[in-house]
Amino acid sequence: MTEKIENNVTIASNFIRAIIEDDLKTGKHQQIITRFPPEPNGYLHVGHAKAICHNFGVAEDYQGLCNLRFDDTNPEKENDEYVRSIMENISWLGFKWNGEVKYASDYFDKLYQFAEWFIEQGLAYVDDLTPDEMREYRGTLTRPGKNSPYRDRSVTENLDLFRRMKAGEFADGAKILRLKIDMASPNMNLRDPAIYRIKRFHHIRTGDKWCIYPMYDYTHCISDALESITHSCCSLEFEDHRPLYDWVVDKLFTAGLLPARPRQIEFSRLELGYTLTSKRKLNQLVTEGVVSGWDDPRMPTVSGMRRRGYTPTGIRLFAQRCGISKSPNHVDIPFLETAIREELESSVPRVMAVIRPLKVVLTNFIDGETGSREADFHPQHPEFGKRLCELTKEIYIDQDDFQETPEKGFQRLTIGGEVRLRHSYVIKCDEVIKSADGSIIELHCSIDANTLGKNPEGRKVKGVIHWVSASKAICAEVRLYDRLFTELQPDNVEGHDFLEFINPNSLEVVTAYIEPAIHNVQPEQRYQFERVGYFVADRYDCDSVQGRYVFNKTVGLKDTWKK
Repeated sequence: MTEKIENNVTIASNFIRAIIEDDLKTGKHQQIITRFPPEPNGYLHVGHAKAICHNFGVAEDYQGLCNLRFDDTNPEKENDEYVRSIMENISWLGFKWNGEVKYASDYFDKLYQFAEWFIEQGLAYVDDLTPDEMREYRGTLTRPGKNSPYRDRSVTENLDLFRRMKAGEFADGAKILRLKIDMASPNMNLRDPAIYRIKRFHHIRTGDKWCIYPMYDYTHCISDALESITHSCCSLEFEDHRPLYDWVVDKLFTAGLLPARPRQIEFSRLELGYTLTSKRKLNQLVTEGVVSGWDDPRMPTVSGMRRRGYTPTGIRLFAQRCGISKSPNHVDIPFLETAIREELESSVPRVMAVIRPLKVVLTNFIDGETGSREADFHPQHPEFGKRLCELTKEIYIDQDDFQETPEKGFQRLTIGGEVRLRHSYVIKCDEVIKSADGSIIELHCSIDANTLGKNPEGRKVKGVIHWVSASKAICAEVRLYDRLFTELQPDNVEGHDFLEFINPNSLEVVTAYIEPAIHNVQPEQRYQFERVGYFVADRYDCDSVQGRYVFNKTVGLKDTWKK
């Protein structure tokens, strides 16, 4: 993938952009129009995020337009919650769609009229075959299909039956309308595909007006053409559907019934390791209570990533790095986390937080005499300001920063050893206090009073650890997340259900202590907890006004994942 600079903007080049550039250069199109056409039957996931960034991104980069159009042709699984979440996700990612939100249902009347036109042209017929019979008649990849016994019905009979289907005269599934193409075609999608079925479900926009609904392949291409889409980009599994897309559009366009002839272009879909992108299976995780909802931070949904603390810029950077091609696009979560980490590194303030606290008593602390220092919220961004790291007699350090019997190379606190408290003094551990069962519950340490802001004389202290004041720190609930699945491709293990690979340790909730500088934190405000990772105030559960502090771990400071 190469890059070029256009209007001072770096644009990543790929085969679709090359097509667009050629179309603009040759004058085939004066302006490009793309679209993003989600089904409102679930929340958007990371794969959709890549598609959003591509479709809206190329429109932005080439001064074109991108429509948001809901493919609401399956009322059984659609609802307004999904519509609202999709619109919110796209806006949060920083994109704007062209004009009003569009829906496939906006075109139901035209789609019906076009269906009657196909019947009148002898190109569509009403079929009475059962689903099992249709499968038998359809043939296989190595055996051609055979014509339905109802294929040669007259135009008059087909129009009458289709209108009676629309009027609700027949039971669900009793009849379907099929295009008359070629039952011997090597492309299964051209073997007289169904374009209308009877389905009595209340529609989120049209109510009970219709009891017949158009199929996706028929609806999508016509909707694109009605909106004068120039480049209809979709995932690679629709490559075999393109001949049908072109067949429908060409027939109607040649007859003067459509204003445009869009070009469908396919690219590989994103496959993220240790993750599912099947909306049906993601919905199963929600309905069976495996996760707390579609926006659970362990979910690969855009809402889940947002709640986890991922940023729109970081997700867009990830999508850009994934690239657009026809080659398999398999990436692992560290690739995503690297993009998020890079974006957060220079954009969020830093504070100290102790996730697994161990109490330390500073035995020679003198109230009113032992000093404290200010520290920058970010060493490279003085504009972020400063905060006071106030030292008190009792502090908390992280349990991992003390070892009674230090392992080789350990450079933090040990009995008789010294370590520097970040932004404060050098301390020495003099005594370990244990409980009756031998567990360490407290350390007694002494301060080297001559080391505030300078190195000790005559010796070198290598270790620096973070800490918080026991009396001044804010107590917070911290949610630590790991991958949701233990298997790289949890839904692709033969003979096993994906639920068998749920990681029992994907969520750990701990009580942590954080510097008081975060006392007025707002939902979705992000911090780096020094030496720990990046965290975000939960967008729903964190309420500093009510004294409830809840943080979600976004990503560690470095990749710690191991397969």
